[in-house]
Amino acid sequence: MILVRRDEKILPKKALTNAAAALEELEKLPEAERVAFIKGKAKIWKAFKAALAAMSYEKCWYTETKDPQSFFDVDHFRPKAEAKRDNDTTDNGYPWLAFDWRNFRFAAGRSNRLSTDEEEELVTGKSSWFPLMADSPTASWDDRCEALERPQLLDPTVKADVDLITVAADGSIEPSRLCVGSNVARVQRSIQLYGLNLPKLRAARAQAMRDVEDTYRALMDVLVAANDHPAAADKLPIPVQVGQLRRSTLPDRAFSRAARAQLHLMGAHDLSAGPEDLPTPLDPA
Repeated sequence: MILVRRDEKILPKKALTNAAAALEELEKLPEAERVAFIKGKAKIWKAFKAALAAMSYEKCWYTETKDPQSFFDVDHFRPKAEAKRDNDTTDNGYPWLAFDWRNFRFAAGRSNRLSTDEEEELVTGKSSWFPLMADSPTASWDDRCEALERPQLLDPTVKADVDLITVAADGSIEPSRLCVGSNVARVQRSIQLYGLNLPKLRAARAQAMRDVEDTYRALMDVLVAANDHPAAADKLPIPVQVGQLRRSTLPDRAFSRAARAQLHLMGAHDLSAGPEDLPTPLDPA
């Protein structure tokens, strides 16, 4: 998970107009008719899918995967029709946010839909889960105080949340050194519900980290050769290897958080991409 910077300027105007019209209609309906109305308007949020994908360079906002064989959804961060708070408590969720693009997240199917991992027999997937911290208020149709809520789930659009996690040497997501107190439970809950440490995801991050390490070791060997043979130094592929390392940490690369973590583990922070290296945002398809 890396910070996703949302850009309202690339949202399709027609989708925004249709969403506003749907919300206006929803506000007039009695409670008993709201869920059916929302479920019949799936095309509203699907119309934002390409723009949301462009904001993250086609990566899942939760896992950073670009898996071309994965189903990608427009997830409602705050569930639109029901919210499961714990194993015994479910309420009506956040229907007033059903058509609000700021509540949408571009999510791979394994993070958004309930499924059972065959290797570890774990049920993962956010689905309608939206647990809150014990001391949090709970928003409702008549008291829309969601800005005051304290969600357990980390939000990839909130930098303070993204800073709570890091990538361990084996490719696992774990609490960062900034994660203390009640935030530890938030990280653990997010890892479970988003499926952040499913075996194939861990393996993919670990591979990205090995690739970075291999390139870095090769660069170090080339630098030694350059110091031993100054006359040949200008012909060595140092800029190419540095460029490979920096590109691996760019936000458009799958598992760029893992690449940055590997450079950090090796004490090579200066080889991470900087603001001047950032790619041009994608245009929505």
